[in-house]
Formats: sequence, C-alpha cells, structure tokens
Amino acid sequence: MKNHVSICISLCLFFLLPLLISCTDSDSEKGRKIPEAAQFQVVYRLKWLYNASVVGDLWARDRGIFSAASLKVDIKEGGPEQDAIKDLELGRAHFGVASADQVIRAASKGAPVVVIAQLFQNNPLQWIYRCSRVRLSSPEDLKRYRIGVTFGGNDEAILMALLAKYKLNPDQMELYAVHYDFNPFWKGIVHLWPVYRNTQGILLRQKMAQKGEEACFLDPAKYGIRFVANSLITSKKVFEQHPELVQRFAKALLKAWAEALADQNLEDAVKVLKKYAPEVPDALLREQIKATRELVLPKDLAMPGRIDVDAWKQTEQIMLDQHLIEHRIGVERLLKGVLP
Repeated sequence: MKNHVSICISLCLFFLLPLLISCTDSDSEKGRKIPEAAQFQVVYRLKWLYNASVVGDLWARDRGIFSAASLKVDIKEGGPEQDAIKDLELGRAHFGVASADQVIRAASKGAPVVVIAQLFQNNPLQWIYRCSRVRLSSPEDLKRYRIGVTFGGNDEAILMALLAKYKLNPDQMELYAVHYDFNPFWKGIVHLWPVYRNTQGILLRQKMAQKGEEACFLDPAKYGIRFVANSLITSKKVFEQHPELVQRFAKALLKAWAEALADQNLEDAVKVLKKYAPEVPDALLREQIKATRELVLPKDLAMPGRIDVDAWKQTEQIMLDQHLIEHRIGVERLLKGVLP
C-alpha cells in the first residue's frame, strides 16, 4: 500500500512540477508570468468588433486551425474601449492587433511592442463618393468638393499627407467634420465621405445601388500614400522569451487567413462570420469578405502577413511631419516579421 501511495505521489509531482515552475516568475505589471510555450494557452486581443476585417482570426478558431497547432486561443473582441497594446504591456494578452499609428505612438512613449506580421497590405480607410457627381483625375480636383474628415482620426492624417504630397493647402479645401451620422453624405451636403472600404464601404455601395447610384472610392494608396493599417503584434517579452510560441501562433493565424480568403471557401467564411454577426445579411457578408481579400491578400502576394517596411517608414514620417509623435523612433527596429 505504501508503495502504491508513493507511486501516485511521484506521478502527481511529475505532472504538476512543470506547472509549478511556470508560476514561480512574476510579470512586472500583474504579478504573474505569461504562460510557457509548452502550455499553449493564448489570449489574443483584436483591434475592433467582430466583422469582415477579422474573418481570418475567427476562421482560425472555428475551423480548428489553432487546435491543429496545439493552441488554445481566447480571442477577445476589440472596440473603442479596448487597447491591445496596453493589454500586452499589462500581461493580459500574448498577441494583439493594432494599426501602425497605434504601434508608433506607443513605441514613442516607450512601450515594448513588436510587429510580427502585417495583416492588411492596403489600408481599408478610403473615401466613398458618387461617380456621377464627383470627377477625380488627381488630388488637385479635391479643391472643388466638400470632404468629410474625422478630425483627430487616421483619415485626417492620411488626407493631410495626401495634400502635402501634392503641395495642396488644406485652407483651399472645404472640410466637413464627420461624426457617426451618414446623413450629410446621403443628402449630398458632403461629396466624399471616409469609410472602411471592406465594411461600411460595401454597405453604402449597396444602398447607393438600390437608388441607381454608382459608388466610387478615393484610395490614397493610388496616389502614393501608404499608411499601414492592422498588423499582428506582441510584446518584446513574449517575442524574446517564447519564440516557439510566436512562430506557432503566427503560422497558424496566417494559414487561417489564407484559407478564409480563398475563393473556394467563400461560403464557409460567410457561415463563420454569421455566427458572430447574425444580423448582417449573407449577401453583404459575402461582398465584405471579397473586399477584405483585396486588402489583405492582393494578387501579387501568395500568403498574407508580408511586412511592407517602406510603408511603415512612410507612416512614421507622416506622423512626424504632422507632429503626431515628438521624435523619430526608427520603426524598422519594431518589425520582427516571422515569415520565411
């Protein structure tokens, strides 16, 4: 009987010891250590609410990509009250999604954040307008129209960069302060309205089509303004102390994005999104996913996740020129792409 008890105690210690060891170190902020890679318990904070812009993230969980990689991932929704970078700093998340301006601002204040993949190759923030009423052959033509802008938002930074590149004075433009009400655009008071091309842009385009109006979009990237949007980030601590976990998570996530955006998986991707946005019509989700594909996986890219270093440098320069950051941070040092 004593031997049986001893064996049981030994086995318990064998299985519990790794867990006990993993709890001995404390996180500098929360008094607890981020789990070891061998445990594969991961918290992932998104940038925004569930919509087509996170279809690859949801696919990774719902279609078993994370599970196949021995990862148990808690995907937490983002939103205006959430901050992925802060969650990383406080040890509340291992990975997150943030736009380049968020990363650069945080890094300029000392946040130890690194970028391991760029999810959106093209920024979804564009301006929608009626093709029949607005004629744009160059940015110079913007002087003839009233332009919606969210003062203090990314669209203001992008618009100001566009005007500066073409040596246009903002005082020559008629800018209209944008809030959450689309009525100024519907009534024709504002000619160009900022939207996310793959979500709001698709919804407005469909509503315009019902009225017999064709929608066009002003894409600043076509005029040389590449302001980086959503990217996959982690903390410097996780990146340095758990490289195997970083590689495993990033590889699984990017594989999921590639699958979710594949033509043959469109209907399955709609079903995945429908679970999280049941009120959105299938037809709208279908078009939003197609638009997301163009932004995340353009034709010149075989797999998602490529980091556009030049675009990151340009984003930093735009923020420096507009005094959104006080000093240059050397953004290249934050870019730790894990793709081969």
